[in-house]
Amino acid sequence: MATTKLKDLASTIRSKNAGINHITFDIIFRDRAVFERVRDSQVINRDSIAALYGIDDDRLDEFVVFEPANAIKFSIRRLRPNGSPGEHDVLGAQQYAALFEIEVPDVI
Repeated sequence: MATTKLKDLASTIRSKNAGINHITFDIIFRDRAVFERVRDSQVINRDSIAALYGIDDDRLDEFVVFEPANAIKFSIRRLRPNGSPGEHDVLGAQQYAALFEIEVPDVI
């Protein structure tokens, strides 16, 4: 089956700090049809995100398919509070790259 990488379909893929205990992620699509293709493929869901980041499901606090914005959003609870010793990404801005390589089927 032919696939396309998420980085070639989404207009925005980002992560950022979301308070002292969370990093939030946004995957946003300009084109409604592309958004629906990704949404309907179910390659991005709670289980796939937990597996991709190697985390237990209970660290995935929010997972929302936000139809009005053609977006998929989720938040991961940090292991340590933001800015504490041993915390490695204060801004949360270095966590999104793993999403780039998600393969989305060309035909659902």
